[in-house]
Amino acid sequence: MTFRSLALSNMKGNWRSYSAFFLSCVFSVLIFYMYSAFIYHPDVVSGHILQASKIRRGMMFCLYIIGIFSFLFVLYSNSAFLKTRKQEFGLLSLFGMTKAQLRKLVIYESIAIALLSIGAGIGLGMLFSKLFFMALSVFLKVTDPIPFAVPLKAIGITGFGFFILFVAIAVLTSLRIGRSELIDLFKAGRKPKGQLIFSPWLVALALVSLGSGYTMALMLDPFNFFYMALLILVTVTIGSYFLFTQFSVLLIRFLQKRHSFFYNRTNMIVLAQLGYKLKDNARILFMVSIMSAVILTASGTFYLLQISSKQQIYDFYPYTVAVMEKGIHSHDVIDLDAMKAQLRAEGFPVTDEKIVTGIAATNIKLTRSNGNDMEYSPATMIISESDYNRLAKDKGKKQLHLKPGTAAMPGSFSPPIERITGSVQGQPIDYNAAAEPSESIMNQTNLNYMTVIMGDADYDRITAGVPEADQLVWYGYELKNWEHAGPALNKLEVSDDFIDQINRSRPDNYANMRDTSSLTLFIGLFISLLFFIASGSLIYFKMFTELQEDQAQFNALKRIGMTRQEIRKITVTQIAIIFYLPCLIGTIHALFAMKALDGLMGSSVWLYSLVIIGIFVVMQTIYFLLASMSYSKGLNRGTASA
Repeated sequence: MTFRSLALSNMKGNWRSYSAFFLSCVFSVLIFYMYSAFIYHPDVVSGHILQASKIRRGMMFCLYIIGIFSFLFVLYSNSAFLKTRKQEFGLLSLFGMTKAQLRKLVIYESIAIALLSIGAGIGLGMLFSKLFFMALSVFLKVTDPIPFAVPLKAIGITGFGFFILFVAIAVLTSLRIGRSELIDLFKAGRKPKGQLIFSPWLVALALVSLGSGYTMALMLDPFNFFYMALLILVTVTIGSYFLFTQFSVLLIRFLQKRHSFFYNRTNMIVLAQLGYKLKDNARILFMVSIMSAVILTASGTFYLLQISSKQQIYDFYPYTVAVMEKGIHSHDVIDLDAMKAQLRAEGFPVTDEKIVTGIAATNIKLTRSNGNDMEYSPATMIISESDYNRLAKDKGKKQLHLKPGTAAMPGSFSPPIERITGSVQGQPIDYNAAAEPSESIMNQTNLNYMTVIMGDADYDRITAGVPEADQLVWYGYELKNWEHAGPALNKLEVSDDFIDQINRSRPDNYANMRDTSSLTLFIGLFISLLFFIASGSLIYFKMFTELQEDQAQFNALKRIGMTRQEIRKITVTQIAIIFYLPCLIGTIHALFAMKALDGLMGSSVWLYSLVIIGIFVVMQTIYFLLASMSYSKGLNRGTASA
């Protein structure tokens, strides 16, 4: 028997344990290939698909993440699997196999799995890449679907990259095997567990760290974000680690002292084994809980950024199109009736029209309490309080109530401004700044980069001396289905002399924002899916490292009268706790993170968060059912043969 045939025989004999490792590797290769196939697609490389070129760099970044993540994931998975085979390696060593030959055997097995994973992953990637391209076409708003293609460069990078990754990991893990002594290999899995102990101080540290982190998350705002965010991350991470390594032991010891619960049916066996499982798997459960929190928080963050970006578009462009004319009866920029007729013919009729008159101000100066005054050279338009409130009411914004001799400017100033001075038609103006804030309610043009709001009496007094030909008129229009009105607005003919007096950028900016945020959400969901598969697989691999030990324990229980149904109940209960405990902790972390995001963004994401959490729980449940069935079959096979 050659080493190659021995390696293949070992793979066949341990295929149930290898299957999860193999499928996870296939999934990583599949995702990597599909991303590569898009990045190196001929139409994307040539620039034929303009929208795709915008996100190519983002997709490259995802490739790096997938590559790094795959290396760490495969490294752990391979290491966890080899731990279950220490007795097998000990037996081979006893029969005369040298350490060099053991390393060679492991490398052969790893290369075989690598070739199978790469072949299956690339094959499935080719099969599903068309669906991937179709989904990207929807997000990119591509008129013609992205054609199916099999870029040779994508195949080469995926195949060569993952082969090197598998070989490197195989060499690293084989070196660890060679350092083990024969007696240690035979005693693997039979070392006494020892007593469950915990430190009251570390338990207190866990609770204080989590409590402090959650409290700071509730207090987080834009002003303290930069120095509190890292502190929250550190405290929650420390608290989570000691929650699994110390507090879990305290909880098990507490339940063991509740005799009415501990001696009820199979609870004694469940808790006795669960205590050691939580202790042995504490680091894995800690990592999975953090990964779960990252998945849920990232998904909510992507969605919240999308909502926030849309709100920013509304704030900066309150109306779909705005026109600024100089002169009460002037229509030098564009014929407004003709514009409305053209837009109506294009399928975008005007649904709301607002007109605001004002006057131009120059040499605006803002005086602040700290002496750091601000002078504005851009054109400034003064409007009345009534006009501001009319537009603010239409947009659902807060009304202004100015006192005589005061004025306001949209925006936030830190420190706040105290006085607003300037000139109108050569005459100086000087007003106290209003304490109440105001918001942007007009699209900017080259004649109203800044806006000053005055009380009606003050405005009428200043306007009285300004000729109608020098007054400004602002027209704002809201269109039906404005999100798609960009091409129609760009068709409007405006003289180059007045091109800066019309603002029609909202649809184009919204389209760019929507494409970017949608693609970011799409990429984020793919990365989250990869993290989810990995988090479940980490638990799955760790379970199978303890399969032989559990088989021996349940064989002993079976000999003293425990039924197969009771064994299954114990097994499913323990697996459920192991699977759902980090999911629960990660969800709690994510909910506090969402609350912090609500405070930062000023938008509510709770409904979306609950949907994401629900999807996550459903997927975790599917993973749990598959894992418990597979584990129960392996356990039953071992107990039946005993």
